[in-house]
Amino acid sequence: MSETWIETIKTFGTIAVELVLLFFAVAFIVALLQRRLGEKRIQLWLAGGKMAAPLKGAVLGALTPFCSCSTLPMLMGMLKVGAPFRAAAAFLIASPLMNPIILGITWILFDWKVMVGYALVVFAGTIVLSLALEALGMEKYVRRVKVSAEGHSDAPWQGIKAEARPAWDQAVSFFKPLAIPMLIGVSIGAFIYGAVPETFLTSVAGPDNLFAVPVAALIGIPLYIRTESALPIGLALNSAGMGLGPVFALIIGGAGASLPELSMLAAIFKPRLVGAYVASILAVAVAGGLLIPLLV
Repeated sequence: MSETWIETIKTFGTIAVELVLLFFAVAFIVALLQRRLGEKRIQLWLAGGKMAAPLKGAVLGALTPFCSCSTLPMLMGMLKVGAPFRAAAAFLIASPLMNPIILGITWILFDWKVMVGYALVVFAGTIVLSLALEALGMEKYVRRVKVSAEGHSDAPWQGIKAEARPAWDQAVSFFKPLAIPMLIGVSIGAFIYGAVPETFLTSVAGPDNLFAVPVAALIGIPLYIRTESALPIGLALNSAGMGLGPVFALIIGGAGASLPELSMLAAIFKPRLVGAYVASILAVAVAGGLLIPLLV
């Protein structure tokens, strides 16, 4: 067996285990929070005026250090309690792209100017695109995914011991419709990640290519790369000759709209909304690739 295939199998196994564990951990915590706070309280907090709701969704996303795939149970929980679509959309875009871990790593590996430029572009893009998705009527393309209703979350809190089992049941119900799409997406993403050499990336998105930024953004989507691990890769690519703009376009595209995430999103979003989400991430990736070098 060649080294490429061994690397691919290792990558698949690592990512699959990591995602399943992260998914269940996040889904369980989200279910417990829903049961502790109550659906009405969460819905009221996320509601607000046209700007308040997406701002709250973006801030919530920025404060939750999830990768794109473990964002899904939180998103499903928000939709379940009736959060405004613009808030849920802002959370979905912001969560994998601008949490404190990512901003800290960006500062350490590059510098504070790059970090500030990255944060400004992603945050502004998140607000604009979440409002645009709602204005385009994309909310009607959300599938009604069935989840466990055992022990209604507005019922009185019974204590952690009593609430743990129904919260776990809800986490399992979140996972069931997403399990197969997750494995399919991870398989494809791991293969591409293990098979595509860095020299190819620098050749198609290097400084001599006028379309380097959009090309890098498109290349990023098939690659499953958590932003925390993508940033060191981006630094290496930058040192190897890829411009700063294409590097961040690649990172945003890969972290925000990876194949595993899109496979799972297809279980809760209809195709038109999946396509709109991909277009949104590409827009943020291209904007980031073009603007970040100018801001620093």
